[in-house]
Amino acid sequence: MKVLVIGGGAREHALVRAFGADAAVDRIVCAPGNAGIAAEAATRVVPVDVADPAALLALAVREGAELTVVGPELPLARGVADAFADAGRLLFGPSRSAAALESSKAFAKTFMARHGIPTARFEVCTDEGQALEAVAGERFGFPVVVKADGLAAGKGVTVAPDRDAAERAVREAMVARRFGDAGATVVIEECLTGSEVSCFVIADGRRSVTLPAAQDHKRIFDGDAGPNTGGMGAFGPSPLFGPDVESRVMREIVTPALDGMRAEGREYRGVLYVGLMLTRDGPQVIEFNVRLGDPEAQVILPMVESGLVPVLLGAARGDLGDAEWRVTADPRVGVVMASGGYPGAYETGLPISGLAEASSVPGVHVAHAGTAMKDGVVVTSGGRVLTVVARGESFEQAVARAYDAVGRIRFPGSHVRTDIGRKALIAAAGRGRA
Repeated sequence: MKVLVIGGGAREHALVRAFGADAAVDRIVCAPGNAGIAAEAATRVVPVDVADPAALLALAVREGAELTVVGPELPLARGVADAFADAGRLLFGPSRSAAALESSKAFAKTFMARHGIPTARFEVCTDEGQALEAVAGERFGFPVVVKADGLAAGKGVTVAPDRDAAERAVREAMVARRFGDAGATVVIEECLTGSEVSCFVIADGRRSVTLPAAQDHKRIFDGDAGPNTGGMGAFGPSPLFGPDVESRVMREIVTPALDGMRAEGREYRGVLYVGLMLTRDGPQVIEFNVRLGDPEAQVILPMVESGLVPVLLGAARGDLGDAEWRVTADPRVGVVMASGGYPGAYETGLPISGLAEASSVPGVHVAHAGTAMKDGVVVTSGGRVLTVVARGESFEQAVARAYDAVGRIRFPGSHVRTDIGRKALIAAAGRGRA
């Protein structure tokens, strides 16, 4: 079978690796891919504009892809699944109308309100005055969350500690248009407190199977300090997501979401990513995403022990059937190596060394994100450059292996957080398992 993977980051590298280990797959094309993906066996990378559904469809036809799997959210928001469905080709990912769960924060929040899905109190604001009034009042208190309605590459959320910061966030989004049209509408909501967990299910519209839950690290600096990034690391499975929590999330969130989408004529087929806050009142939804998370995908996809493709095919066809599904609970930790200056301005084209040495550490593999080849040398080409992923018999071993490997990779100005996985160690120590 030939599989086409859309995207060029570490998430897509994780998908390519998973497909490469699947006996059902003999050829993989990744578009546009990166230097690490290009080095995978039986894999070829080709250039493409991921924002152009017609170009993606033409590529799938030209390559004879029997299944196309979409990594990033933008093609889904642009309607690539609809274009493939109209052409009678299989694609794993939700339709444009279903992708509104991520492409419109306002839709997602009002959808949850309609279907009784637990989430933070909120107000959808379509003009500056309404938004400023919302953050000025006592309804939400401080800190308060200001979210751009549309896609903003993970940068559209501000947790404002006080009124000045909240008003500044509103004006940046709605007046200065820092996020373009994505900030024309904003959602103001209360700031939930608790522990964050990322839950993932693969859905066929009615049923779903569950991937291991993970916890990621969004802030640039240790101790969750500094500005938000696309993610500086992750670990899984989450020690906080036990059977009781999982059962409650499926009952109160996932099943109502799938049923509600189908009832509204937006049947959901694909990965549903539920960003959760585990509050004193139970799990509440921070956000929905319509694809695998990054860097969570890098740690949870290696946990799938059964073939991934049969499940994705079943979901794409609208019937998971009796496809085998097995996942392991072996701990994984992924540490992101970023360019100096990220998430602000950063330099690219810097040579990377030590990749082979890092991969020689037991249980370690390196997922490429912002990399390219230049004169036979792997160089940096983005803000998040690599995710170093380690498996261990315990979280303690996985963390040690990950940072051992990180220490063997070098490029000028590289930046890593040094506390990825520490929350898992604390949780495991509390249970006597660290």
